[in-house]
Amino acid sequence: MDSCLSNQTALQFLPSRSRRQSGDGGGGFVIPAKRKIQYSSMVVVAAAGQSRCEPGSSLNAPLEPRSAQGRFLRSVLLNKRQLFHYAAADELKQLADDREAALARMSLSSGSDEASLHRRIAELKERYCKTAVQDIMYMLIFYKYSEIRVPLVPKLSRCIYNGRLEIWPSKDWELESIYSCDTLEIIKEHVSAVIGLRVNSCVTDNWATTQIQKLHLRKVYAASILYGYFLKSASLRHQLECSLSDIHGSGYLKSPIFGCSFTTGTAQISNKQQLRHYISDFDPETLQRCAKPRTEEARNLIEKQSLALFGTEESDETIVTSFSSLKRLVLEAVAFGTFLWDTELYVDGAYKLKENGNAEEQEGKKSI
Repeated sequence: MDSCLSNQTALQFLPSRSRRQSGDGGGGFVIPAKRKIQYSSMVVVAAAGQSRCEPGSSLNAPLEPRSAQGRFLRSVLLNKRQLFHYAAADELKQLADDREAALARMSLSSGSDEASLHRRIAELKERYCKTAVQDIMYMLIFYKYSEIRVPLVPKLSRCIYNGRLEIWPSKDWELESIYSCDTLEIIKEHVSAVIGLRVNSCVTDNWATTQIQKLHLRKVYAASILYGYFLKSASLRHQLECSLSDIHGSGYLKSPIFGCSFTTGTAQISNKQQLRHYISDFDPETLQRCAKPRTEEARNLIEKQSLALFGTEESDETIVTSFSSLKRLVLEAVAFGTFLWDTELYVDGAYKLKENGNAEEQEGKKSI
């Protein structure tokens, strides 16, 4: 598929000189060889005196890491950015080893007097690892935003003054730069539909004000994350089927990535077929498969990001804001879903994530 601004493929996290982890099922994301990396003592810099809704020099994300792994990676990203990928890979491997060791001890103690103790230890370890791996995923997502020089919007309570929400700078170009032409066209239509601003509107229209309920805006944000996740899944599926169509011609194939069968005849799949037309042909089962987060960890991150940004209180408060600020929030959310898809795929190759829902329906991404 032709790319307008950048190639919409699985975004790599690690340098190409890394070796592939055994058993990852194919090419794509790789884990670096285990190395001894010396990290100097680091201190997280607080955003001292920063009270306005503006990007700062620190990691001003709405969701704070709760684990030691998350806080450590935040320090690395602030102070030793060039080591961030290796630090993240090391933390994932350590978590996987710790979880495996706890399960092994539980298995060995089966039938002994210590069986219940080791079972409880394994349960606590699993719970801790789940929190830690979600923190790692969040920091990996944050890193992807930093690559395009886009700071995440902080807690909205810092951006609302006297009932008015303003987010600056807009960062529209940067947030749109990660998509292909086909995908960007669909995203612009989504933004237009959810905020009520026509596509390619003028500057004056963008800075016009409107009113929206805070609770409704939170739902729009969460839905837009899922929309970005869906588009990433659907676009890669589209690319895969077009490639297989070119290689195999007409036939009936089983997709190793999305766990489904499809016909690859050129009448059904054409490289010239636009993504929007391809998606419009999805049956309900395929739509659900592409739109549903594949793992519990991804689903939890969507919920936690939305709650951290908007707060836990479900009020019917109405806020005044500009269309530009609404557009900024929606574009950020769509990008979050895109980065979440990539992060979920990468992390699952190093630390097995828990499938979200029916395992047969959640077959995916292992062979990329």
